[in-house]
Amino acid sequence: MIWNEQVECMSDDERKKLQLEKLQAIVKYAYENVPYYRKRLDEIPLKPEDIKTLKDIEKIPFTTKDDLRDAYPFEMFAVPKKEIVEVHTSSGTTGKPTVSGYTRGDLEIWSEVMARGLTMAGVDDEDIIQNTHGYGLFTGGFGVHYGAQKIGATVIPISTGQTKRQIEIMQDFGTTVMIFTPSYGLYLAEEIKAEGLNPEDMDFKAIGFGAEMWTEEMRKEIEKRFNAPAYNIYGLTEIMGPGVGLECSAQDGLHIFEDHFYPEIIDPETFETVEDGEKGELVLTTLTREGTPLLRFRTKDVTKLTRSKCECGRTLVRMERVKGRTDDMMKIRGVSVFPSQIEKALLRIDGVEPHYQIIVTRPHLMDEMEVRVEASEDLFSDEIKELVGIREKIEQYIHNEIGLRVKVTLVEPKTIPRSEGKAVRVIDKRTL
Repeated sequence: MIWNEQVECMSDDERKKLQLEKLQAIVKYAYENVPYYRKRLDEIPLKPEDIKTLKDIEKIPFTTKDDLRDAYPFEMFAVPKKEIVEVHTSSGTTGKPTVSGYTRGDLEIWSEVMARGLTMAGVDDEDIIQNTHGYGLFTGGFGVHYGAQKIGATVIPISTGQTKRQIEIMQDFGTTVMIFTPSYGLYLAEEIKAEGLNPEDMDFKAIGFGAEMWTEEMRKEIEKRFNAPAYNIYGLTEIMGPGVGLECSAQDGLHIFEDHFYPEIIDPETFETVEDGEKGELVLTTLTREGTPLLRFRTKDVTKLTRSKCECGRTLVRMERVKGRTDDMMKIRGVSVFPSQIEKALLRIDGVEPHYQIIVTRPHLMDEMEVRVEASEDLFSDEIKELVGIREKIEQYIHNEIGLRVKVTLVEPKTIPRSEGKAVRVIDKRTL
């Protein structure tokens, strides 16, 4: 089944014509309603009427997260605040968060694209969807929620955690579709087994997952444990939230909804646009966003696009699952973590040196993070109980900063490798 066949199966010519019309309209809209874009385009100079072809999008300057942080909280809004009916933010891990404002029209678009994506996974109005993605300022839970409601499915907005309650609900309510991060899904499967239950007996129809890095091996393990196909969901708060792209039954890349989001791949070194099929950084332009329109937003996600025919019949471009970043952000169990956050926590502790290393592993299909920190000469000569106290204090500070429990190991002075260039702060041993 295809939710919106008219746009999901349009010809190349139809798509390009529609995209050009929408691109011209959104550039004019942003220029006239967002002072930031008027200033940026005037500096070039570039007027909205200069956008005559899709190729002309390359004349528009990029928008970055730093630009959005500088505009905190509401300077990127294109409408009066009274027309914003909902706001979401990024985690604010490296300073002020980015703020995304939604009009009623934006919420309708969000519902539409997620309805299309969930339909790709076989969801219909008979399904009961248990949504373990977080609600609140995080967009994850809401995108799935709105799309499921538009389809007419029953949504259980249980959010994250409460694992025993999750298991009880899926049994009692007859859940047919699970939404979770891959790592939480695996943990959930382990807990189901520990309860003496078998997830294969629960009659799941589909799994929707995203929000963190994963491997095909991890997908296969999830599918095996839940006896249901698992589909990737992609999105980001700045653009809309989940719903920018989702997988179809072919599980061969995520279809991007090109009537609402215009994708480009750029070389992150030269900033030049590369051809379809070449890997680079994904850049997205919102074609229909009312509250916070974004032109050429650099996602920092490394992927590639392909337009080869998909067996599902949709003609929308497909995006390869994200396998890396062009910045130093890590995704650990669905949480965005920057080395600078670890450093910030360490600088609050007396007795440790500003030399550290982050080791990320996936020993049992679950992400684990160890922070190795150099103790000072004085601290290292102290009694063991002093070292334990400092280690526990560092672990608590890091937990307060990033919201995750990590293992901290104090090492002898001058044992963390030094570098004359950029310090190697992160050693990621996960196979992606």
